[in-house]
Amino acid sequence: MEGNKKTKPRAILVFGAPCSGKTTFCEKFSRRFKAPYYNLDSLQEEADFTEKQIHIILGVIAKAGQNIIIEGNLDTEEERDAVRQLLRSCGYNPALIWIQTDVSTIKARLKTRTRSVKKAKEEYETRISEMEAPSDSEHPIILSGKHTFETQLSHVLSQLA
Repeated sequence: MEGNKKTKPRAILVFGAPCSGKTTFCEKFSRRFKAPYYNLDSLQEEADFTEKQIHIILGVIAKAGQNIIIEGNLDTEEERDAVRQLLRSCGYNPALIWIQTDVSTIKARLKTRTRSVKKAKEEYETRISEMEAPSDSEHPIILSGKHTFETQLSHVLSQLA
């Protein structure tokens, strides 16, 4: 805080291809800064919530006014805009992180996770076909999913400063 100005809480929004390193980054970032981490895709899958219900939950979470890390439900610009708009209306300063990893690494990680070449290929192609790269107006922080967390952290902090 500077003087009497209250700083807006941060919302770190993380997206990227499946097995690009999003969850690993989010979990480590969350631990480092003691900020809650929410995986909206997992919440939606486990509880069978609609996107509207997810946004209601996110609005309740945002009322706490603490820094948060969010992954999932951010594959398209429209989804990202809706989440950013919701967070801004709750007084947040959202930042977008796009984690990129080369296709061969993603496919190898998916193969390990799904234990099937066929399932890995299907998941990759389904998710990638639905995903939209961020536009310049979204001002994404771009990270490599193959770099160490310390390197990623240094880049994120320099971009947020």
